[in-house]
Amino acid sequence: MHPTADQLPAGIEVCDCLTPFGDAAATATALLANRRALSLTPVLGRDGGDLVPLALLGAMDETLPPRWLPALRQLAAAIPVDDWGSAHTPVIITSSNFGVGSLYAFTRDHDARHLVHGTPFASVEFLRQEFDWGEHVHVFSHACVTAHLGLAHAARLLHAGLAARVLVFSFDFVSPFVAGGFHSLKILNGTMPAPYAIREVGAIGLGDGAAFAVLTRDAGPFRLAAHTLHNEMFHFTGNRPDGAGFAACAASIAAAAGGRRVWVKGHGTGTLEAGRLEAVALARHFPGAPLTGWKGSLGHTLGSCGLVELAVALAALRGSGSPGKIPGTVGGGTTSFTDTVALAPFSVAEFDGAILTSNAFGGAHAAMLLTYD
Repeated sequence: MHPTADQLPAGIEVCDCLTPFGDAAATATALLANRRALSLTPVLGRDGGDLVPLALLGAMDETLPPRWLPALRQLAAAIPVDDWGSAHTPVIITSSNFGVGSLYAFTRDHDARHLVHGTPFASVEFLRQEFDWGEHVHVFSHACVTAHLGLAHAARLLHAGLAARVLVFSFDFVSPFVAGGFHSLKILNGTMPAPYAIREVGAIGLGDGAAFAVLTRDAGPFRLAAHTLHNEMFHFTGNRPDGAGFAACAASIAAAAGGRRVWVKGHGTGTLEAGRLEAVALARHFPGAPLTGWKGSLGHTLGSCGLVELAVALAALRGSGSPGKIPGTVGGGTTSFTDTVALAPFSVAEFDGAILTSNAFGGAHAAMLLTYD
């Protein structure tokens, strides 16, 4: 069955993120300058191991309190004041890692204090108490499409009249457990990622990232106009080799975009098969639309990438340029899977929308349509 796009427009009141470059504005500026946050780092932190590309907010080793807490406090300070966690102003927390680094640390040093934030629901409760949120907190976790799920759920709550304002909050921080797992699959290796590039060996990078968005029923200048979600359920890690999942997701969101002139922010991790399937499907359904991706600089922020990269896109659109510019595909190669891959920044003057996509293990696909005045 082919997916259909949920056309439930929601206004984006405010949206920001935190990466190793800083907030969304600082991150967009760094990407426009073609800078990489990734650097070769021991895969197991203080325990060493092979050097792999990581983009980190400080040392990777887990601490007490957890190393991600200061960063989340900094990000949360930018959230507008409201009765967050009430029935009409719920919070949606999305992540693929949650506090798994703390759980891993517990297995190493057996300090029970790690368990306070070592499991998904323990870390969510930890944050709820930290930020004085109420009990109406929804939790999503589905690998790298997680933030898309949270944003789509927020739109549904608004359109059903179950919420007046929704806070979507996402965070994923790299730990030796996470980095070691990806390294065992050989896709996190000693090579820097080159999204959408034709080369002999694929590689990804991993990055720390957190972001939030407040969605409302009011249209505002920026809107999430449609969402589409599709899961092939084909394999534990891989996609159908014919690219049917990518094509189904792209076709659905293309139908929602109608006659809009869009650019595309793809998933673009630096893997070969998935990168080719994604680029080809997007070029087919959005002919001529420039395709860009930023994981060659920021690394893959896993379940939070959809919201982190939405914040960066909005910061670029709001940039001081006249007209603004969108960062190109940082780290891309000289030869790409399609001629639509944008290696350099491009002007937004001729566009009135953007397609933002994410893909996950097992053939899960997500896309959203961002429209703006």
